[in-house]
Amino acid sequence: MQQPLIIAGREFTSRLILGTGKYRSMEDMVSAVEASGTEMITVALRRLDLDDPDKKTLLDYIDWSKYHILPNTAGCRTPEEALTVARLARAMGLSDWIKLEVIPDHKYLLPDPIGTLEAAKALIAEGFIVLPYIHADPVLARRLQEIGCATVMPLGSAIGSGQGIHTAEEIRIIIEQATVPVVVDAGLGVPSDAAQAMEMGADAVLVNSAIAQADTPSLMAEAFRLGVEAGFKAFQAGRIARKTHASASSPVEGVVGQS
Repeated sequence: MQQPLIIAGREFTSRLILGTGKYRSMEDMVSAVEASGTEMITVALRRLDLDDPDKKTLLDYIDWSKYHILPNTAGCRTPEEALTVARLARAMGLSDWIKLEVIPDHKYLLPDPIGTLEAAKALIAEGFIVLPYIHADPVLARRLQEIGCATVMPLGSAIGSGQGIHTAEEIRIIIEQATVPVVVDAGLGVPSDAAQAMEMGADAVLVNSAIAQADTPSLMAEAFRLGVEAGFKAFQAGRIARKTHASASSPVEGVVGQS
């Protein structure tokens, strides 16, 4: 049986978390979520149209009994905005869990380390379970762990870029020092990127654009599920050591012609 992922005392069988933005249709989103095998999906409250009570939002398409809803603060530029969105999610009865994003720059979409730490402290003081999205900064990751964050979520590369993991060395340090689950988030483009993250020792990955913008989102979601599973099993199995020279797979002792 696969070892469960445990975040803030809650067990998850799947180590793939899905975002729900950028899908071409709600049908694509639902089919991808189902094919992925995920148990946790993120929802950006600032992208929901809550002004018209008769208009359906993606929350109406999700089976709340099957998935853990993780509200996020996407679109928030300051700690104050993030706090407001988190409190709204709680008031709506969505969750005390919050994926924290504080991103002031709309060109590169890099998270604000100081604002993220400030917002995390305030949210934890209010009883939220905080899962912060950060640059792959080992020092910041340790600070966030120390104040009580439930995970750290370092980026692999720029949000939505599909560039893969450009921060591998930093993520390895974060994993080495981690006292909470490490979730690699942002920039993953193909299932092999997810497998790489898991092979490095990450506890989970979060994927949105790579699945949502694929030609067939449900098929890509299935592929990411398999990539995550393969990478995690490879990490558990333990890879062979890298060598600077060749090493024959069959012994040469006793072979005719060998002295």
